Amino acid sequence: MKKSLFVFVFALIAFNFLKAQDQPTHINWMSIEEMEAANTKEPRKIIIDVYTDWCGWCKRMDKTTFQNPEIVRYINENYYAVKLDGEAQGVITFRDAEYKFVKQGKRGYHELAATLLQGRMSYPSIVYLDENLDMIQPVPGYKSPEQMEQIIKYIGGSHYQTTEYEEFLKEFESAL
Repeated sequence: MKKSLFVFVFALIAFNFLKAQDQPTHINWMSIEEMEAANTKEPRKIIIDVYTDWCGWCKRMDKTTFQNPEIVRYINENYYAVKLDGEAQGVITFRDAEYKFVKQGKRGYHELAATLLQGRMSYPSIVYLDENLDMIQPVPGYKSPEQMEQIIKYIGGSHYQTTEYEEFLKEFESAL
């Protein structure tokens, strides 16, 4: 009896360990250019994390929200995910247009970040685009895993096209 209980417990632990190995541990972040190339082959919605290196809330979101297994899984399965430094120095080509860094005071901003955020430079901000690379909506501010799950599933499931966000939340069931 003890031996079969031991075997059962060991098998259960091994199964859970192997199942955990199947779960992605990080979001497949890509550049704008990589996203555009991937989207031409297989269109998906886009999530763009606009951040800066000095932003504490951006770092917190990277360590909490973007490490949550359910958030990672859902984003990887339903979106192309892009990290965009709002103060990047290089030239970025998006939709056949070139965007550059603009020096302003001690820092500056990247034109693409300003365009995507509609001039409201706030970090972190998440920008959502549809499969045609058209703007759905920028969403400013830190989002907890619970808040992020609601938003990515609202947009990822195309509920935004037919249902008000508040109505969607009334029937939303979290997987967290």
